[in-house]
Amino acid sequence: MISDDIGRKLHDRSSRGETLSAEEQKQLENWYASQDNAESKMLGLTASEKTVASLQTQIDSALAQLMVVTKRIQEVASENEALRREIAALRRQLMQRLGVQPA
Repeated sequence: MISDDIGRKLHDRSSRGETLSAEEQKQLENWYASQDNAESKMLGLTASEKTVASLQTQIDSALAQLMVVTKRIQEVASENEALRREIAALRRQLMQRLGVQPA
């Protein structure tokens, strides 16, 4: 187990984009785990509550992604409708130039 001071320094280096050695990365991950455990104890969270919290975070993330995708689908549908109208207008113009009656 590494000290909090070393853990903080490794975290600082990692968050600034510095490359950590494999050993330093392992130490940092262990330090994160010990920090998570300490926080859970302080908050009095049980394993079940942590699982629920983790699942809720995943759900929130999935919903945010779904909202982005839904918005993009709506934009594409709107663009498609505008293109359909433009194509219909161009067909009418072409038929008028060719002197063809619509069927």
